[in-house]
Amino acid sequence: MQRILFYLLIILLAGCVGKSVEPPEEAPLVVVVEPPFKAVNWEQVDGWLLDHPAAALEVFQKSCKAIGKRKQWQMVCAEALALGHVSDQRARKFFEDFFQPNEIRNEDGSSTGLITGYYGPELEGSRVKTEKYKYPLYRQPEDLLIVDLADIYPELDRYRLRGRVIGNRVVPYFERSEIDAGENPLTGKELFWLKDPVEVFFLHIQGSGRIHLPNGERVMVGYANQNGYPYRSIGKLLLERKEMTRDQMSMQNIMRWVKQNPEDGQLLLDENPSYVFFRSLAADIQSPPGALGIPLTPLRSLAVDPRTIPLGAPVFLSTNFPGTDFPLQQLMVAQDTGGAIKGRVRADFFWGMGNDAGKIAGKMKQDGRLWILLPKNDPVDHLSQTEPIKVKDGDIN
Repeated sequence: MQRILFYLLIILLAGCVGKSVEPPEEAPLVVVVEPPFKAVNWEQVDGWLLDHPAAALEVFQKSCKAIGKRKQWQMVCAEALALGHVSDQRARKFFEDFFQPNEIRNEDGSSTGLITGYYGPELEGSRVKTEKYKYPLYRQPEDLLIVDLADIYPELDRYRLRGRVIGNRVVPYFERSEIDAGENPLTGKELFWLKDPVEVFFLHIQGSGRIHLPNGERVMVGYANQNGYPYRSIGKLLLERKEMTRDQMSMQNIMRWVKQNPEDGQLLLDENPSYVFFRSLAADIQSPPGALGIPLTPLRSLAVDPRTIPLGAPVFLSTNFPGTDFPLQQLMVAQDTGGAIKGRVRADFFWGMGNDAGKIAGKMKQDGRLWILLPKNDPVDHLSQTEPIKVKDGDIN
């Protein structure tokens, strides 16, 4: 009997050998993406009562020239334009009566993001190439092909392909290193000539500026188009290569490094393949137009990611002045975009024209929070854009 039991045990054990044991099923990973907007009370908008909103109302009234016919904005724009010039108290009442504040949140539910600054450079230049002015600023070339996908794929109506035609094929357009090389494919397309290649590069980043000509004439230039490549931050590259620390990072220090290292500096610039083309603006324009087509207002115009924030919308910003703990809390208007302005809580603060504005803008890299004000009558349809969006190249971060 013992021998029989022994054999039965052997058979039982043998039957278990090689039998695969199925692991318990793991619960699928669920990634919860928070909605971008959270309705709040005015008391929850940090700094709302400390601002002078009459200035922002005037900027919003200008934006209504571009968005006032859109269904979402018709009523509030009509009310805003009827007010004309009013006191801060009356402007604050207007926004509180007709708008719902919404805290903008990141996908993970956090509400803090990066706030940078930009400006319009004032540069010396010429309409003809000289020994002093020999670095070109190009107009949009005729062979730049722009494919709008909206007619075929409506869900891609915010995307445009850029390239050029060779034979019967569409290929990518020339990138920065090809355009700036010795055999330049854009010869004859020059709009102006500048005296410094680094200034040309940073004019691409800012998206607009004013050229001072030898005869005393001043010409504003603005974004016309772009070659189709994504912007790559040279500031990040310098950080990765330990050429600078984060505390040293500013537009001015990047420009200084490139000029002090001319060969490596040019190679660094070439690592950003994106290239911007420009156009001359009307003689009476004193401030560059943003992506909305409205001239930007210093200290009140904001560049945003239009995938979250609709152009023309009032946006309250709470951050600090560059390099300080002093609060910068005021109502802005989303009037521009940028190649590096990607993300929900992400914005670029327009400081104005000239070197003084550039010194501040180049140092601005602050944490901040944003609240979007949406009309109470229609707080949902914020992504309907009826005009093409123009995007400046990016920023240094």
